[in-house]
Amino acid sequence: MASPILPGTGLGSGLDTGAIVKALVNADKAAKQNQIDRQTTTNTAQISGIGSLKSVLANFQTAIKNLGNTQTPQFLGFNATSADAKVLTAVASNTAVNGTYVVKVTNLATSSKVATAAFAGGTSSAIPSGTLNITQNGVSSSVTIPAGATLQSVRDAINTQQGANGFSANIVTDSFGSRLVLGSTVTGAGSDITLSGIAGLEINAGQQMGATPTATSAGAIGEFAVDAKFTVDGLALTSKSNKVDAAISGLTLNLVAGGGETTVTVGPNSDGLKKSIQAFVDAYNQVVTSVNALTKPSLDDDGNPTIAAALTGDPLARGILASIRQPLVTTGAGDKLTVLSQLGITTNQKTGALDFDSTKFTTAMDTQKLGGEVQKLFLGDPTATGDAAKGLLTRMNDAITPYTVTGSEGILDARSTSLAKTKSNLANQQAALDRRIETLTAVLTKKYNDMDSLVGKLKATASNITSMFEAMNAQKNAS
Repeated sequence: MASPILPGTGLGSGLDTGAIVKALVNADKAAKQNQIDRQTTTNTAQISGIGSLKSVLANFQTAIKNLGNTQTPQFLGFNATSADAKVLTAVASNTAVNGTYVVKVTNLATSSKVATAAFAGGTSSAIPSGTLNITQNGVSSSVTIPAGATLQSVRDAINTQQGANGFSANIVTDSFGSRLVLGSTVTGAGSDITLSGIAGLEINAGQQMGATPTATSAGAIGEFAVDAKFTVDGLALTSKSNKVDAAISGLTLNLVAGGGETTVTVGPNSDGLKKSIQAFVDAYNQVVTSVNALTKPSLDDDGNPTIAAALTGDPLARGILASIRQPLVTTGAGDKLTVLSQLGITTNQKTGALDFDSTKFTTAMDTQKLGGEVQKLFLGDPTATGDAAKGLLTRMNDAITPYTVTGSEGILDARSTSLAKTKSNLANQQAALDRRIETLTAVLTKKYNDMDSLVGKLKATASNITSMFEAMNAQKNAS
């Protein structure tokens, strides 16, 4: 909208009415505008600061989750190395002992895979409604087949209803038509699949497709499921799974291929432990560094604070640090290893970050033999009850979860919501101020324009009067 202030000097008064109105308006606006500007700057900085806290805590939780992942266990006191990973891999638990084992894998454990008779109509072949029973290891699982079903919809029903139980179905089309093929993640002898309940899809126990299948052939594809066979130092063993955790105490063997032989060596995992501990220290220090950056003001050459940080004086950020420091001083559930300082981990009194003394760590591993208890300190003791079962990572995650949980229950989300409301309120205040200033500008402009017009008229009247007197004086002098 164009400003109603008239530029330039008033024609009647000779005054710069535009400048006068602008000065009066600015004087009236200044205090409130400065207040809004200060609050907006603070609000924007706080929104950014809270966003940074969310990000760094999310990264910290991810790091904690990865370090505590049971699928890829960390903090293991022992390390198991296979001389040939193409034959098998091995993972040592904290109950393992140093040693060497020769493992020969004869064959892997296999799963059952069966195929039905062929349907000449292909994937759209009609299938009777009813209940399809899938039996494995003496346990029957049912799949509901609705009216109007086709071979393809039966496949989809199996995957939807029994996929979570390890079954998977698909359709293979050969020269005779389309066959429903069903497999399972369960391995080992006796795990062969049978089907019953729906005409055309039946597969009986002991039934095989055979080397030269026909349109009516149905049953196991290839051989029946078998157990894994292997030897450890010459001792013959079997396993229904290719993940073997009961053959050697403290070791889990993951069989990869049959017909091979390898040596598994178990020894201290000092390097792996050091790497995991360093990862934890780095993740923790990232939180501390970020909080310090968000709370500490800039200092001048004399060490005096000059510019406040985004969250300077905000108790929320300091509350986060207090929350994650508490688990550090909580005594663990171990026998010989109960506190982090035994591993060379201490708190820097100046920065609040963690310092990791690798020399002290190595000494603890070599002389005190603490390697087997490191996992218990970080991941907890599953044999204990209550808080004693919780490791440092779990306690740390519990401490920051109230801040990171989403929704109104989350401390950071609640603060973000509050700051967003403040931002909206400031925008409304700015809009209201702009409207008031626009109105004030229009009112003052009209008043000064009216004044200027009045002054102009008065000047014109004065000029006329002066001219009249001058004319009368001229006539008088002439006579």
